[in-house]
Amino acid sequence: MAAIHGAYTAMITPMNADGSVDYDGFAKNVQFQLDQGIDGLLPLGTTGETPTLTEDEEDKIIDIAIKQVKEFNSKNGKDVKVMIGAGSNCTLDAVRYVERAKAKGADFALVVTPYYNKPSDEGIFRHYEAVSKVGIPIVVYNIAGRTGKNIPTATLERIAKLPNVVGVKEASGNINQMMEVIEKIKLANPEFSVMSGDDGLTLPLMAAGGDGIISVVTNLAPALVTQMAHYCLDGNFVEARKIHYRLQPFFKAAFVDGNPTSIKYAMNYKKMPAGSVRLPLVEVTDAAKKVIEDALAKCGL
Repeated sequence: MAAIHGAYTAMITPMNADGSVDYDGFAKNVQFQLDQGIDGLLPLGTTGETPTLTEDEEDKIIDIAIKQVKEFNSKNGKDVKVMIGAGSNCTLDAVRYVERAKAKGADFALVVTPYYNKPSDEGIFRHYEAVSKVGIPIVVYNIAGRTGKNIPTATLERIAKLPNVVGVKEASGNINQMMEVIEKIKLANPEFSVMSGDDGLTLPLMAAGGDGIISVVTNLAPALVTQMAHYCLDGNFVEARKIHYRLQPFFKAAFVDGNPTSIKYAMNYKKMPAGSVRLPLVEVTDAAKKVIEDALAKCGL
C-alpha cells in the first residue's frame, strides 16, 4: 500500500473574535480528528488560510499539531501522519518551508504548483527538483483553479522520478487527468500515492485506483469520510457508495461560498472551534448559510 492513503484533513485555522489565531481551538480540533480515527492531518494548507498567517503563527500551529499527534501515536500505538503545507511561488521560500517541515518532524511536505507567476513546465520541474533535495517526502499539489497552471501528466511523470517525491494531491477536478496519472505513473510505481483534492471525487478516484482524499469535509465529519476511504481501499464499494451519497449534499455545500469560508460556517454552526476568516475572505452570504444548514440536516451531521 502507498505510504499516503486513506483520509487526511486539510485543517482550518480557527480564529478568535479579534482575528487572532485560536491556538486552543486548533488543539481541540486536532484532538477531535485523532479521536475520530483520521489517518493524517494537513495544517497550513489553503483551507488553513496560510496566505494570511505570519510565520510565527505558522510555527506555533505546526508545533501544536506535531506534538499532539506524536503523543497520541505513542499512547495509543497509532501511526497518524502529519503533512505540512510548504508551498510558495518563490522556489527559495518553498525550499525554506520544506526545510522547516523537516526540522519540526513532519512526515510529509505538501508543495503546491508555483502560483501567479505561471512558470513553464520546465520551471515547474525545476521547482520540485529544488524542494526534493531537502530530504523529506514531498507531495505535489496540482490545483490549477488556484494557481493558474495545471501540471501536465508528462511533467508529473518527470517530477515523480525525483528523489523523495512520493505522491500527488490531484485537485485538477478532471477525473480523466487523474486516471491518466494513475495509468502513467502509479501503475508503474504502486508506492506513488494519488490522493484526491476534491471531496466529491474521492469515490470515483479510488474506484479507478487512487489512494484516498486530502479533505475539507473531514474538518467536521472525519469518521465518515475515513470509513468511506477505507471501504474503498478494501474494495468494498457498495458500502463506500452509501457514505458517498449520504455526504454528497455536504460535499457541495462545503464549497458553496468558497473555502474555508463555507466549512468554517458549518463548524461554527455545529459549535466547533472555527471563528471568523481573515480578509480578503469574508463571511458566507445568508443564502449560503441556508444551503450549508440544509445540507448538514440532510446528511445527518
